[in-house]
Amino acid sequence: MKTKVKQKHTLSSAFDTVDHEVLLQRLRLTFGIDNIAHRWFQSYLSDRHQHVGRGTTRSSIVQLVCGVPQGSVLVGPVLFVLYTTDLISLIESHGLTPHLYADDKQIFGSCLPAAVNTLSSENSECISDVAAWMKSNRLQLNSDKT
Repeated sequence: MKTKVKQKHTLSSAFDTVDHEVLLQRLRLTFGIDNIAHRWFQSYLSDRHQHVGRGTTRSSIVQLVCGVPQGSVLVGPVLFVLYTTDLISLIESHGLTPHLYADDKQIFGSCLPAAVNTLSSENSECISDVAAWMKSNRLQLNSDKT
């Protein structure tokens, strides 16, 4: 009988920290989205502004340079999944199985009971690599939910 190990990781403010330039580059290089479709995504992400309001008081308007719009039930989550797709191969390179859904990431592994320490070590190395990848892509693990 194999022992199964599962690690669940949730990202902090994940949708808000997506780097537009990295996302656009990934859409082009990884998914082959180019020309008119690429310009549509670029237009969709650029020149967005926001402010905070409470009652009749409003903050200054600021331009957004990162993040995917969350008003849409499809486009924002899909863009985020495309942004983080490299995590699949990273996790699999450690011999583990990923399950990614929006900002939830789960890492699965199984082994014979005698190999639990090895699996635990592989899992720790994978988590370190995932954390480094996230940091280099402007994402952050939510330690309270990990």
